[in-house]
Amino acid sequence: MHNFSLPKSKAFEALTRTAQERILILDGAMGTQIQTLGLDEEAFRGHGGHTCAYHSDHPQKGNNDLLILTQPEAVEQIHYDFAMAGADIVETNTFSSTTIAQADYALEDAVHDLNAEGARVARRAMDRATAEDGKPRWVAGAVGPTNRTASISPDVNDPGYRAVTFDELRIAYGQQIRGLIAGGSDLILIETIFDTLNAKAAIFACFEAFLEHGERLPIMISGTITDASGRTLSGQTPTAFWHSVRHARPFTVGLNCALGADAMRPHLTELAGVAESLVCAYPNAGLPNAFGQYDEEPEDTAAKVEIFAKEGLVNVVGGCCGTTPEHIRAIAEHVAPYAPRQIRETANV
Repeated sequence: MHNFSLPKSKAFEALTRTAQERILILDGAMGTQIQTLGLDEEAFRGHGGHTCAYHSDHPQKGNNDLLILTQPEAVEQIHYDFAMAGADIVETNTFSSTTIAQADYALEDAVHDLNAEGARVARRAMDRATAEDGKPRWVAGAVGPTNRTASISPDVNDPGYRAVTFDELRIAYGQQIRGLIAGGSDLILIETIFDTLNAKAAIFACFEAFLEHGERLPIMISGTITDASGRTLSGQTPTAFWHSVRHARPFTVGLNCALGADAMRPHLTELAGVAESLVCAYPNAGLPNAFGQYDEEPEDTAAKVEIFAKEGLVNVVGGCCGTTPEHIRAIAEHVAPYAPRQIRETANV
């Protein structure tokens, strides 16, 4: 299934070249920026924006992905702001754009359009930014973990029970990834992985979609360490995580979310010690306070991410929860003096 004989996309070649020259910058948190807009239920449904063609009786406030269809200008502006702050790669606003996740909002029918339009909205923002400063930029189709886990039972009384199967995930991810490719995504980012079996379903779906598309896009794979044990929710260390996904020959492997940069550092060091691909890190702006807000200032986050670069651990850096364009601007400035992490010649073949 892993069709490495397929030609690589133009973006694959360009990203590979650029990553040899410098540390690439990923964007920051979409959710944090959406919260600042103060949108109500009517706005999520399209009031003051674009009417949604898909009907649902479920409340939609909080369904951030829906804003791709109902408030595309607002989403485009957030992408643009991150690009102008220094992001080389921006993520589509499609973290929950699978039938599995959208079932919470009864909007499964909207999934293809969410992903295709999500990529187009991000592409418009990147083209605007590039028209201003001439810097090339890339769109990463964001693939979230869904709200189900393939390896852990959600029922403590029935440890053998699973809320989702590998094939159900593969099919749902495949629909998402085909939409992201149709909309013009340059790469696929499988992120915030708490269960590696979910990620393996997404990887399988990527290669199915690439075969149909006729060329191979770069894949970024990013896990999340959920507690002080230094393991993913499904129990893997960073080393085990790498060995579980290395067959995909990812463009990058890395960590995001759950932790601030301080707490992420030892786990990132372990991963960078074994990975045969480029390494990506995008931590939260510290840990949330009692109200769920992130207080870490841009300079503080950037100084901590700078240590990743100084120690030669990273090739791509950005921000997760709580990070704003100001955080990304500061991170870009702090890592600019440092060379990207070197990898073995066998990587990314």
